[in-house]
Amino acid sequence: QVQLVASGGGLVQAGGSLRLSCAASGRTFSSYTMGWFRQAPGKEREFVAGVSWSGGITNYADSVKGRFTISRVNAKNTVYLQMNSLKPEDTAVYYCAARADMIVTTTQRAYHYWGQGTQVTVSS
Repeated sequence: QVQLVASGGGLVQAGGSLRLSCAASGRTFSSYTMGWFRQAPGKEREFVAGVSWSGGITNYADSVKGRFTISRVNAKNTVYLQMNSLKPEDTAVYYCAARADMIVTTTQRAYHYWGQGTQVTVSS
């Protein structure tokens, strides 16, 4: 069992930056693939970024490539999402998720554990 707590959201102007954090409980964090998803008002939740257990493999949605960076520190049981050059269309609730498998998938139903979400609002 893994419990996830996301934090770091807030209000930022377009072009600004935020760093989201997701703290995980449990001693097996290093064996989980981690992902970030987001859900904007009136839209379905979508994949943003994922990282393998070692941090060596990452995957990004096309809409965030070159602007967002996912990373993890297994010794701290934490995964991060560094978001730069933010745009108003990045406004959403951001969720971290974990799956007990090695493949960095974009499929939501493949993730077994979810955090509570943190709001990111980008003003124009």
